Amino acid sequence: MKYCKRAGDRLRRVNKLIISGLTTMGLYFLSASGIYASLENRLGFDAAPKRMRNVTVVEAAAPITTPAPVPAAAPLAVHIEQEPAAEVTMETASPVSEPPQPGTETVLISDNGETVLETTISGGLSIKNETQYWVDAAQIIETGPGLTLPDGEPQILVIHTHSSEAYTQAGLDHYEASDTNRTEDTNYNIVRIGDELTDILTGAGLNVIHDRGIYDYPSYTGSYNRSGAAIAQYLESYPSIRIVLDIHRDALGSDGVVYKTMAEEQGVCASQIMLLVGTDESGLEHPDWRQNLALAMYMQNAVTQANPTLMRPVDLVRQRYNQHLSTGSLIIEVGSSGNTLQEALAAIRLFGNAVAPALCELVAAEEPAEEAVE
Repeated sequence: MKYCKRAGDRLRRVNKLIISGLTTMGLYFLSASGIYASLENRLGFDAAPKRMRNVTVVEAAAPITTPAPVPAAAPLAVHIEQEPAAEVTMETASPVSEPPQPGTETVLISDNGETVLETTISGGLSIKNETQYWVDAAQIIETGPGLTLPDGEPQILVIHTHSSEAYTQAGLDHYEASDTNRTEDTNYNIVRIGDELTDILTGAGLNVIHDRGIYDYPSYTGSYNRSGAAIAQYLESYPSIRIVLDIHRDALGSDGVVYKTMAEEQGVCASQIMLLVGTDESGLEHPDWRQNLALAMYMQNAVTQANPTLMRPVDLVRQRYNQHLSTGSLIIEVGSSGNTLQEALAAIRLFGNAVAPALCELVAAEEPAEEAVE
C-alpha cells in the first residue's frame, strides 16, 4: 500500500463533475452502424519486449509453481513463459472491428507499400453497445468498480490469447513474420506491450503476474480454449488475483486499406486503446459481466481524465471471451495492425501511468498492528 501513488481526492472531485454531466446528457451510445461495428470473429497476432525478463519456466503438464516469496515491501512482478495448456471446451471466436466511417483521415504509405489511413475515433466515457442490454454509464461510474485488491499478494494477471499479434513494421522495428502482422518474436509482438504495462503497474506498487506464453501459434483455432485453461489454472494457484487483463492488438481495414487509430497526448503521438467487455447474450453463461463493465468504466474514466483522446469507446459485445472465469476480466486492444510498435508502446505508457494510481486506490488498507498487551 505505501508504494501505491494515491490520487483519490482528485479522482473523486472530477468524478462528481463527470457523473453530473453524464446524468444530464444521458447515456451516449455508439451503434454498430456508427463509428465502427464488431464482427463475430477476430484474427490477429501481437508484440513483445525488447529485452528478456527473468522468468519462471513452467512445464506444460505441471501446475503453475508459486514464485519464491519476496520481501513484503517489494511489489511482485512475475514473468512466466509457458507451453499452451491442454484444450478445454470454450468459445474460440475473437472480436474484430470494422473500419471507422469516413471522416478526417490522413493517407499514409507503410514501409511495405501498404495504404494506411490514420484516424482518431472519439471515445471519452462513451459505450459502443452491441447488445440488447441497457446500461447506465453515469450510474456505473457513480457506483464504482466494487472491487478490492488484496495487499501484498498477486493482484493482477496479464495474458495474451493472441500472443503473436504484431504491428506494421517501421523504422528499426522489423521482425520475422509468422503470418501477416504476426510474429513469434516477443520483442515485437503484443507480449512486448504486456511487458511494458507490467513494469508500469509494478513500479506503482501493484503485484502483477505476466504470462508471456504463445497461445495462438502454430494453431490459431482454439487459442481462447488454451488461454482460458491457463487463466483458470492461475486463478486456482493464486486466488488473490482480482483483475485479468487479456491484451490484444486490433485489426481495422477493408478492401486492401488498413486503418491506424491515433491520439496526441502530452506531446506524444500514440495509438488509441479500446476496452472490450463481454456479456452472456450469445447464450454462454456469464452472470457477472456487469462487474467487468464497472471496472472498465472506472479505468476508462481514470485514463480519459489524463488523456482525453487516448481511449476509444468501451465496446460491450455479445460474446464472453473467457471473461466469465473471473470478475475484473477485460480485453485491452492496444492500437491496430496499421499502427507501429512505437505508437502502441507510447499508448500503453500513457494508459498505464494514468490507470495505475486508480488501481492503487482499490488496494485494501493495511490493518493497523495490534498493540502488545502488558
